[in-house]
Amino acid sequence: MLAPLPGAAPFPEPLARRLADAVRARGPSYLPHTRHLVDGVPRFTNRLVLERSPYLLQHAHDPVSWYPWGDEAFEEARRTGRPVFLSIGYSTCHWCHVMERESFEDEEIARILNERYVAVKVDREERPDVDGIYMTAVQLLTGGGGWPMTVWLTPEREPFFGGTYFPPRDGARGTIRGLRGLLDELADLYAKDRPRVAAATGSLVAAVRTALASAEPPADAPPGSAPIEDAVAQIGRVFDPIHGGLRAAPKFPSSLPVRLLLRHHRRTGDPEALHMAILTLEKMAAGGIHDQLGGGFHRYSTDAEWIVPHFEKMLYDNALLAVAYAEAWQVTGRRDLARVTRQTLDYLLRELTSPEGGLWSATDADSEGEEGRFFVWDERELRDALGPDADRFIAFHGVTREGNFEGRNVLRVPRPNDETWDALAPARARLYALRARRPAPLRDEKVLAGWNGLAVSALAFGGRVLGERRYVDAAVRAAEFVLGRMVEDGRLRRSWLAGEAGGPAFLDDHAFLAQGLLDLFEATFEPRWLSAALELSERLEQLFGDPAGGGWFTTAADQEQLLAREKPTRDGAEPSGASVAALNALRLDAFTTDARWRGRAEAALRHYRDVLETQPTALQDLLLALDFATDAPREVVLLWPEGEPAPEPFLEVLRRTFLPNRALAGAAEGDAAARLGAVAAIAAGKATVGRRPTAYVCERGACRLPAIAPEKLAAQIKPVRPYR
Repeated sequence: MLAPLPGAAPFPEPLARRLADAVRARGPSYLPHTRHLVDGVPRFTNRLVLERSPYLLQHAHDPVSWYPWGDEAFEEARRTGRPVFLSIGYSTCHWCHVMERESFEDEEIARILNERYVAVKVDREERPDVDGIYMTAVQLLTGGGGWPMTVWLTPEREPFFGGTYFPPRDGARGTIRGLRGLLDELADLYAKDRPRVAAATGSLVAAVRTALASAEPPADAPPGSAPIEDAVAQIGRVFDPIHGGLRAAPKFPSSLPVRLLLRHHRRTGDPEALHMAILTLEKMAAGGIHDQLGGGFHRYSTDAEWIVPHFEKMLYDNALLAVAYAEAWQVTGRRDLARVTRQTLDYLLRELTSPEGGLWSATDADSEGEEGRFFVWDERELRDALGPDADRFIAFHGVTREGNFEGRNVLRVPRPNDETWDALAPARARLYALRARRPAPLRDEKVLAGWNGLAVSALAFGGRVLGERRYVDAAVRAAEFVLGRMVEDGRLRRSWLAGEAGGPAFLDDHAFLAQGLLDLFEATFEPRWLSAALELSERLEQLFGDPAGGGWFTTAADQEQLLAREKPTRDGAEPSGASVAALNALRLDAFTTDARWRGRAEAALRHYRDVLETQPTALQDLLLALDFATDAPREVVLLWPEGEPAPEPFLEVLRRTFLPNRALAGAAEGDAAARLGAVAAIAAGKATVGRRPTAYVCERGACRLPAIAPEKLAAQIKPVRPYR
């Protein structure tokens, strides 16, 4: 029999059996995520043991009687007259782990939750729609947000109070109010003063709906280039001229839009835009936020110098950064930027790629009960491991006896030097092998469709521009995995774990995956990827499009109806689905010459014109679409004689040229060219000149003379249309 949860009624017998069976089914190797153990067996088990989310399963043996998000929890709240305590987080979130240890494993706090609330857990990675609604509420209440997120709701799912991390008791961690006191205070308020709660929920729900669903009519025309110029000027005013990024701590890689700055430099020649982008990339690559041994980037830097990171690693961060470094390499030709791109993509292949080809979501910050323990070193460890190489390694990587993180060292590179970096490669390999024998952080082996779309983009684009087929092959495997295992009854699913697909996908899943497929088409010239991108984008329009107001909703009309049907209003650590969908539509217009796609992108830009003109940095990724829309995108079609390989000198020109606003297609003459032309209208009717490799460079269907030499291709794609 299961032990009763403190303060909770016993589970009904059928449910108790299901919970016990679920624990037994996990077998003798099961390691329950709890400190409440008796002879290795968990004392407590709650409903979350029946779930599939790694985050929810982490809380399956809390003494809290957690419910997953769903009607059952809110019906119980109505039946008992209790408020709902909503906790949102994700499996690799350090402060989520802290709050679990301090509060959710505390039997006194669990008793209050079980006696006075209905407690609900949500994985924000599985349910970004739920997270988005209540994150907006918390931001309106407190001016900030983050995870863990903690929200008090009525049984009608309306918020009346919220925040992020709360310490367990008054005075803990230097705070005035702790969770223990708040739980009693807010339960008393809900029980004794419903009119006050109703007033709070009414005003907050109205504000959430206003914030998430714009009622403003769309503008008459899309904006011009002014929002891009305004955004770059705003960035310049808050740029950190010493360490790159913004003048603040903590520092997030996404806070400075490197890819926008590179595009602005291309259009204007502005040296300061290029300087801000490259300095930031340099400083991140040299800092502790960059894993100097294993490649890849940690979540963010806790300091202003990129030295001490928050140690979790996310798939989406690394996918986005790989593209930024690859584009910067195209702009500068700098070897170090290409190296960081390779290291990041190698990290994705080595540590986040599943045997089936899909990419896992993240790795934790914590191991052995400590944040960062897996990644840090003390000086003596390094000397013992490296012997005669130790002095040079220690000097190059900024190691000190006292350390820079709790007595140990996060490796960094205070004075970068390519020659020294190369010379120390054997030392880094020895340390990487030594580190691999440490207990590793938890890996979240959930496959998310959207994040895999970002990874397909990174691998396909990085592989194409670096000329590394292994990355492109990995992108093919990931795309085949998502399209083969994460589509059911014609509908893309949000997640996949242990052979089982999750619920229906959201806007960002469709948009990110379609973007990845377009990048994969440009890397392989295989028409199937362009066809898949078109099909997925058509589905996106059907499910999420707003033909009346322009733009797209986060959720489909047939998905759960929450307090509001959100339209993305900002880009964050990930681009919004709307920003990527707009750029996808412009790219599809270029490939297909079907004006419907440009119309959809322009409708979105009209919808967001006010935001772009008043808060341009809020939608920094939508500015990439605006840059495309105000440019003259190059449509490049490469053809070569049947039976011959694709012409390497022409491909090399395309690799090395920074050409962000483009549509690239290619095929051998004959059947392959016919198949290509059937999907990509820009390729239809074109042929080689004299059976020699031939490139056509066009702008909206108007083509220049065929280029039969690589230098001619380079000259034709080089001209830039400046802002008007």
